[in-house]
Amino acid sequence: MARPTTARPGPAREPAVVRVALIGTALAFLVLFVCLPVVAVFAHALEKGLGAYLASFAEPDAWAAIRLTLLAAASAVPINLLFGLAAAWAIAKFDFRGKSVLVTLIDLPFSVSPVVSGLIYVLLFGAQGWAGAWLAAHDIHVVFAVPGLVLATMFVTVPFVAREVIPLMQAQGAEEEEAALVLGARGWQTFWRITLRNAKWGVLYGVILCNARAMGEFGAVSVVSGHIRGKTNTLPLHVEILYNEYNFVAAFAAASLLAVLALATLLAKALVEWKSPELRHATRERAPFAEGRPVRS
Repeated sequence: MARPTTARPGPAREPAVVRVALIGTALAFLVLFVCLPVVAVFAHALEKGLGAYLASFAEPDAWAAIRLTLLAAASAVPINLLFGLAAAWAIAKFDFRGKSVLVTLIDLPFSVSPVVSGLIYVLLFGAQGWAGAWLAAHDIHVVFAVPGLVLATMFVTVPFVAREVIPLMQAQGAEEEEAALVLGARGWQTFWRITLRNAKWGVLYGVILCNARAMGEFGAVSVVSGHIRGKTNTLPLHVEILYNEYNFVAAFAAASLLAVLALATLLAKALVEWKSPELRHATRERAPFAEGRPVRS
């Protein structure tokens, strides 16, 4: 007797008018709220010619903002990469007490306003904060200095690597790690030669997102920066100052760099997803963090 087959759901059978209306609405939304703002940024940046556009980057404050943005990203991304790999390996491959708490803490920066996260560091390290007196006595500057910018950037970018790598590791299972442990491999060897190698595209995907957010962060760094020209202004803060001073060409020129970064991020994301079908599947499925088969130690 033939076994009954389960019918798979096919594409929605909607009238052509409905399909055209839905596609047209989506395209109109994208053009209105995504494409036109990007075009407007470049149009305003170049409205006085290429010479004025390039001259806006010759200002010392502009270069200082670019250098500080790169420094904050270069400091925050590697640290969050290490944390994200450690957290993803622990959550996806092992069972332990407090696992759900760790998952919740990873998502915490997404639920807390960036402005609030910046205020937290002011309350901790500011002149009137918990550690303010000790820091002042030892001539250590955190708030309104580069360390505060790095800390604020680290906080808002904590989840990106972990959130991309955890579903990928869970989707891959733990069979290869278990086999390696049975054959006598050590934990570090298993992680380096199997776990990390299988998750490399997810790691790269998370790093791309983390770097883009680090360079474009505004709220958290605005609170801890103090807006000191040439010292604590990142590129987004520099855009705000120029716009408030009605220097529109320079403001939109600086904003165009952030727009180029966004476009480059989209291109890099598409390339990574194209290179890794497993990452594409894991990203779409988004398996719950707390699930997955643990490695038996």
